[in-house]
Amino acid sequence: MANKPVSFSELLKDGPKNWGRWGADDEIGALNYLTSAEVLRAARAIKSGKVFMLGVPLARPAGDPLYPSRSQPIRTMAMDKGFYENELAQPFPGGMEYADDVIVMYLQGTTQYDALGHVWYDNKLYNGYDAKTTTGGLRKCSIEPIANHGVVGRGILLDIARLKGKPSLDANEPITVADLEAAAKRQNCAIEKHDILLIRTGWLKRFYDHGFPGIFPNGEFREPGLAYSPELVNWVHRMEIPSIGSDTIATEQTLNEAAGVMIPLHAALLRDQGVIFNEIDWLEDLANDCEKDGQWTFMFVGAPLKVVRGAGSPVNPVAIK
Repeated sequence: MANKPVSFSELLKDGPKNWGRWGADDEIGALNYLTSAEVLRAARAIKSGKVFMLGVPLARPAGDPLYPSRSQPIRTMAMDKGFYENELAQPFPGGMEYADDVIVMYLQGTTQYDALGHVWYDNKLYNGYDAKTTTGGLRKCSIEPIANHGVVGRGILLDIARLKGKPSLDANEPITVADLEAAAKRQNCAIEKHDILLIRTGWLKRFYDHGFPGIFPNGEFREPGLAYSPELVNWVHRMEIPSIGSDTIATEQTLNEAAGVMIPLHAALLRDQGVIFNEIDWLEDLANDCEKDGQWTFMFVGAPLKVVRGAGSPVNPVAIK
């Protein structure tokens, strides 16, 4: 690891930016690539009508996979049969009773989207907005503009774990441009401009098989994923990738040892290019079906909640083959 972390302003000084590309008021970044023509292109990828829901279960008693500093969702009953049995509530006229519940959670505490104002450096968000606009709630680059637009386009699953011939990648194992292209070649499908990328590492299955030690070995947050390099950053820019999702918490290799920095692609892609990050996707069922029928592309639909001034949102993405 580098003795001293390199600043992002130094690391990314020659990297591409999309600031101003869609105007000074833009707050959806690379989602601007997803036009109605892209929705029609996605529809042409539907062959069988099979539907795969990519969200993970929420508020499991055994716990959910999430970033270590975020507490688990808490779901409680606000109304159930017990209220009637204890005479704390009366049935509606005619005899109707009901159940109601409440959940308290981090908006990014499950399968989720990051808002473009979720991360920043040098006190600037995507498109040059001042980081002070996040105080008390994101007045710029919140999740709401993304939710109003939706994330709909042609998705492609790139199964890196299968490419490497193992159930899951190792802790902090990098994924390169060469790996993405090799996976596409193995799968006999081409990555096209404006594709929504879904990257399978097998990491999330480790959580359901082995619990928290499966994804935090030795208590460390060292996930595998896309690895920062100028080549990868420029490739994403050249391919005009609107969104990247994965079966990990961060989507990227969390620690870049050469530069000594954490999650550099959140800086290089989300903050600088406006690429939307979609994290904690369940990809096992989709991947198994793709391996079986040889179809690795599909219509992808992501619909985050319209959380006013939110830094992120839960989502249950849909892949339609």
